[in-house]
Amino acid sequence: MIGIIDYGAGNLKSVQNTLAEIGAAYRLVHTAEMMRASSKIILPGVGHFGQMMRALEMMQMVEPIKNNIADGVPFLGICLGLQALYEGSEEAPELTGFGLIPGKVRRFSHALRVPHMGWNEIEAKAGSALLHNLGPKPYLYFAHSYYAPLGAATAATCDYDVPYTAVLESANLFGVQFHPEKSGHLGLRIVKNFVDL
Repeated sequence: MIGIIDYGAGNLKSVQNTLAEIGAAYRLVHTAEMMRASSKIILPGVGHFGQMMRALEMMQMVEPIKNNIADGVPFLGICLGLQALYEGSEEAPELTGFGLIPGKVRRFSHALRVPHMGWNEIEAKAGSALLHNLGPKPYLYFAHSYYAPLGAATAATCDYDVPYTAVLESANLFGVQFHPEKSGHLGLRIVKNFVDL
């Protein structure tokens, strides 16, 4: 059973619809106990980094999420869910992220149109599990004002004035900056690749 972490925001319905369309069993997770009973975890995210981190802290979910990941449970962060994996974000500099991936999430330049929104090409590295059988440069749907830096866990990049991490993969840890639940048939395949891990 896949657990979708419900912290009171995020694009839950679209994620639920995506999982239902590929025939994956899921439930919304509100507690650490429910999460521990999940075979995989998805953290969807839209909105503000600070609001998400405060909500997860109030639910006492941050340490359980990190513990589950340390125990090898596959985790997929979507948009803000990916950004939460880093040490922090310029969107809420007073708060910390999960700190599982080194680096800080930055805001795009004020010279650019922000948010970075719409269909964009990503460039996949060889061997990406999430992007298996999608081709080297799939188009996917983005909507974000902040971006994650490049690093050892970067499995695919996108470029909006600066190159940034579009897909993150490190052992059982996965993240996507785009919204697979809004990316048509390619998004469905990405979610199915995660479900089939």
